[in-house]
Amino acid sequence: MEQNEEERIAALIPHNPDLKAAYEEHQNLKAQVDTLQMKSFLSSEEELDKKKLQKLKLAAKTKMLRMVEEITRGQGNEQSA
Repeated sequence: MEQNEEERIAALIPHNPDLKAAYEEHQNLKAQVDTLQMKSFLSSEEELDKKKLQKLKLAAKTKMLRMVEEITRGQGNEQSA
């Protein structure tokens, strides 16, 4: 994740429990993927697990960024009203 995205998320998390949960899910998946990537050799099962985790991580990131976009858009509408 880019630093700018991290900063936006960090600013919004205290005000949005759903975003916080999505962020924690993404971080948990990232940690699992990182653990597998640190291994010098992966069994076939571990390789499949890694690919599954990577897909779940990407889906979690997409969900989280969508939430950020909706929150940000909502704040923009409130300011212009």
